[in-house]
Amino acid sequence: MSPAELSRRERQIMDAVFAFEEASANQVLEALEDPPSRTSVRTILRILVDKGHLTQRLVGRELFYKPTKQKRAAGQSAFRKVLNTFFDGSLENAFAAHFSDSNADLSEDELKRLAALIRAARKRGQ
Repeated sequence: MSPAELSRRERQIMDAVFAFEEASANQVLEALEDPPSRTSVRTILRILVDKGHLTQRLVGRELFYKPTKQKRAAGQSAFRKVLNTFFDGSLENAFAAHFSDSNADLSEDELKRLAALIRAARKRGQ
């Protein structure tokens, strides 16, 4: 299962674990803005372990959870899913949707970095 197929709460918990790199259930609970019960957090962490998104290790009497993929790899997988689901696999369509959004506010530096990425992709023949 890809990160894009997680529930809203599972994604929130994954984000918290990514932020800590390794976290206890108590740390995750404290990091959530609108946290569910402690029992719910522990249950969702166990589900994420069962789905293969997290590993766990026992330190003393407390379990600590760590993502099985690096954040960048998980993000790339989720991004591919979004591209395929909403933009027919087209990066051009995704960019067009973003740039046509009146709330899209890219700085000059961001635009320069995007232009540099496009030039680098052209050199690689993509």
